[in-house]
Amino acid sequence: MRFGGRYIKDVIYGANDGIITTFAIVAGVAGAGLDVFTIVLLGGASLLADGFSMAASNYLGSKSERDFVRHEYEEQAETLREDPATEKGEMQVLLQEQGYDEHDAYTLVELMFKNKKFFTDLMMHEEYELSSHWQPKLNYGAGLTFLAFITAGFIPILPFIFFAEVSNIFLVSVISTAIVLFIVGALRALVTRRSYIFSGIEMLFVGGVASTIAYSVGSMLSSLLGGI
Repeated sequence: MRFGGRYIKDVIYGANDGIITTFAIVAGVAGAGLDVFTIVLLGGASLLADGFSMAASNYLGSKSERDFVRHEYEEQAETLREDPATEKGEMQVLLQEQGYDEHDAYTLVELMFKNKKFFTDLMMHEEYELSSHWQPKLNYGAGLTFLAFITAGFIPILPFIFFAEVSNIFLVSVISTAIVLFIVGALRALVTRRSYIFSGIEMLFVGGVASTIAYSVGSMLSSLLGGI
């Protein structure tokens, strides 16, 4: 997998969360009937705070995963040093489960055992479905998540900044957000391997539901508080 492919999930899901989260905030504030300045202020503040939170969560989650894999690898390597016979026996059983006969499995184990690192890596993969080969560069994943979150999440706010005088500015925001929602959703297919059209429509639906709820709540609270 190329470098870019390793981090494409961070980019897509960062953009996914960014645009849905921010538009939900914008829809809620717009539903409450607040002015353009307040919409931009709250939307921007939420965008930066949530973007940083998501990037930090990505960093801490990836670091925890990396540390866990390292710990498991060290334990596996230590077990191999202390009790090589048992580990070789386990590997032979695993190879026989893959279709090798007893003689071939034994021969392969002896050959692989000459390279202790390869043997340990293979045991990690077969027993725990873990790999020590790729250690993610934590800052890259977190940085890309933040950048994608901010870039996509800024879309719902842009109309309120550049087209503030338009009479139905919220509709402009809805349309632009819907277009980007579909595009980002379609890009999820690069990770999920599902239909681009289905992925786009699915994300458009989820974003639409979240926004409708936020707008309705904002409108309802505005009516309730306005009567106090």
